[in-house]
Amino acid sequence: MAQWLHSPPGRYLLDWEQAQLDRAVTDLFGFHALQLGLPDLAGLRANRMPHRWVASDTLREPELLPLPMVDDALSTLLPMEVGSALHCDFDALPFPNQSLDLVLLPHTLELARDPHDTLREVERVLVPEGRVVIVGFNPASLWGLRQHAGHWRQRLGGQSPLYLPSAGEFIGFRRVRDWLRLLGFEVEHGHFGCWRLPLRSASGLARCAWMEAAGARGWPVLGAVYMVEAVKRVRGMRLVGLARQRNVAKRGAAAVVANRSGPPAWPQALPRAATEQAQEQD
Repeated sequence: MAQWLHSPPGRYLLDWEQAQLDRAVTDLFGFHALQLGLPDLAGLRANRMPHRWVASDTLREPELLPLPMVDDALSTLLPMEVGSALHCDFDALPFPNQSLDLVLLPHTLELARDPHDTLREVERVLVPEGRVVIVGFNPASLWGLRQHAGHWRQRLGGQSPLYLPSAGEFIGFRRVRDWLRLLGFEVEHGHFGCWRLPLRSASGLARCAWMEAAGARGWPVLGAVYMVEAVKRVRGMRLVGLARQRNVAKRGAAAVVANRSGPPAWPQALPRAATEQAQEQD
């Protein structure tokens, strides 16, 4: 993946993802943020959380890529070092439960050993109302169709290289959205990008620049890449401590149930009252 980012389509994709991530994370506040995978991408550089880490599941040193300049209106006041801060398995994160406020997954689910376990680990370490941002290739796009055709040519004995990275398996936007909902996340935003034709040369991609605006209006779901932003919701929370005691104190007393073991007393009391009234008149 990192080697493919040096190619013209990789540079085009990297520019779009970096700009979108800068806008997505700049206003997300908290204390702890984590980027899982792709340390070549500075996904948290515009975030303002005091503790930000980049985790990788390999020991490969990240390559320095010419990232686009961050907008001055979005830039953070806290510098962040480039590269990985820790090495770990994505399906067994070394963080306690409910300890992170933001987790960024740039093409992580596609390259993970088990994307379901990785997403469950993200849900475990996120605090209630914590956020996850996922970036992935869209298989239902022109880029995805060319990649699919390349796999078929290789099965038939062709030697031509694939257009997109060969590692991993692409996961569609709807599948990711369904997985998030099953884990209790609420999907807030989802959008696509990179509508240019799947060409290898920088000049060819530049000639297709007009397709950006046309694709956003005419065929938005056919972008080569998508981004999903979701929030962890925790329902059924219980009151504890003083709040619970006050709630119990406000409850009304239980209603008193009349004794129904014998006949009612008022039919016997009526004749007795009439007899006493007649004696007083005599």
